[in-house]
Amino acid sequence: MRRDRIAGLLIAAALILTVPGCGAFDGFGGLGGLSGIGRADRPDRTGPLGGWSTAGCAFARSPRHAVVAGNVRTPFTPPRLAAAMERIDSGGRERFPQRYSGIEIDQKRVRAVVYRVPSAGFDDFVRRSAEDSCVVVRDSAHPVAELAEWNDRIIADLHYWAGQGVRIVTVGSRHDGAGVEIGTLDIDQARRLLPARYGVAAPLVFVQEGPVTPLTSTRPSTPGSGG
Repeated sequence: MRRDRIAGLLIAAALILTVPGCGAFDGFGGLGGLSGIGRADRPDRTGPLGGWSTAGCAFARSPRHAVVAGNVRTPFTPPRLAAAMERIDSGGRERFPQRYSGIEIDQKRVRAVVYRVPSAGFDDFVRRSAEDSCVVVRDSAHPVAELAEWNDRIIADLHYWAGQGVRIVTVGSRHDGAGVEIGTLDIDQARRLLPARYGVAAPLVFVQEGPVTPLTSTRPSTPGSGG
């Protein structure tokens, strides 16, 4: 879960819990100085449509695993790929917020998948940042800058929606640029009321959520004896 989704989720829970009439609700689930790179304030639309992949994808790579407790093998991201992902994510957010949407890891194929609104400048940046790692670039509908604005707007309206009987549990921008994902206990009302307020073109994705049961322990915790 991305940091902005976590922040939205926590803010949503804090606001909703303060609204009267919600008794049924119990919880909630830098890169600079690179010559030849386009600028987010002067976006272009000349990037290839449909997506492309870096030169590093020409070489097959086997997944790497670490052995954890109980001899369980769990996949992990190779350091060079992890570093490339960090460069792309930080640079995309800082320099190309009108192009970049997000990134994910494909552990099975040892590659990263980047989502962006087509842009030759940003694509060139990805090639440079990927170095010899495999990075697949795919089209997206909405960049992080646009989704961040919608994300903030929804969070600012949480009191209003709780008053309308729409209990929003989570709010977070989708890394694939599809929209702002809204987890709600009242999905039918949300699908009807939110587009009426924000417009049918608002990039909103609705997900049915249930109330989160607080964690409980079958054994009371006691302070250690210290001896």
